[in-house]
Amino acid sequence: MKRLTVFCGSTPGTDPRWVDLAHDVGAELARRDIGLVYGAGGGGLMGAVAQGALDAGGEVIGVIPTFMIEREWGRDDLTEVHVVETMHERKALMADLTSAFLALPGGMGTLEEVFEVWTWRQIGLLDKPVGFLDADGFWTPLLDSLRGISQAGFMSQASLDDVVVAPDLDAALAGLEARGTGTRMLRPVT
Repeated sequence: MKRLTVFCGSTPGTDPRWVDLAHDVGAELARRDIGLVYGAGGGGLMGAVAQGALDAGGEVIGVIPTFMIEREWGRDDLTEVHVVETMHERKALMADLTSAFLALPGGMGTLEEVFEVWTWRQIGLLDKPVGFLDADGFWTPLLDSLRGISQAGFMSQASLDDVVVAPDLDAALAGLEARGTGTRMLRPVT
């Protein structure tokens, strides 16, 4: 795996262990020579994952829309910063730059991002694997809800089986590798 896109909270949450987790993920990606692609945010878990990778000498690529720069939500000390106009362009470029996707703890934005790329994978727009780092069961309530949605006939079991769910980074990376890290967008999503 050359690069991993990480989706995570732009705030730190209420439990400091999530910030520590994000920092550790960034540092471990750098140690494994896996570049980090993320939304270029400077705060919360986003800032922590980037700082972890930078502290360990890793490649950190940020993609940020102009309105976020105007609000001073980004950081400029990354290996590369790509400035785009829209959130949709942001996600499309992040998808182009990565081998796989992993969701760490986060909120509405994290959910929106991971669900969009997971949907793109399911409908054949990209061939890159998607996963949830379910550290300390953070994503378990959501995943239980998704199983209920599947049982109600609104999501296939194959879609659920396709996503990687792992309790730690080692298992997440192994699962993403097993799903085959994609190398391309199959169809443009712009």
